Amino acid sequence: MTLYIDPPTWPGHGRMWSHLVSDVSFEELHAFAASIGAPPRAFERDHYDIPSDRYADAVAGGAVEVGSKELLRRLTDAGLRRPKSRPVS
Repeated sequence: MTLYIDPPTWPGHGRMWSHLVSDVSFEELHAFAASIGAPPRAFERDHYDIPSDRYADAVAGGAVEVGSKELLRRLTDAGLRRPKSRPVS
């Protein structure tokens, strides 16, 4: 099981955010997110938004730290990328 997280560099709602993804399945992603206490509402199409104050929890739980471009590449290569322009099926 490998999950990936990028640095908390994405601003929103007065906080900085990271993206948490799996390169295996959404089931793996949901299970990991639940294990670190990420609420289901934090899931957005193909990733979880993780606030900067929870970043260390994700890494301690086993998420691998990668840059944003690497995270996107792994998500796309796994066939799990769901851009807003493509309907979720």
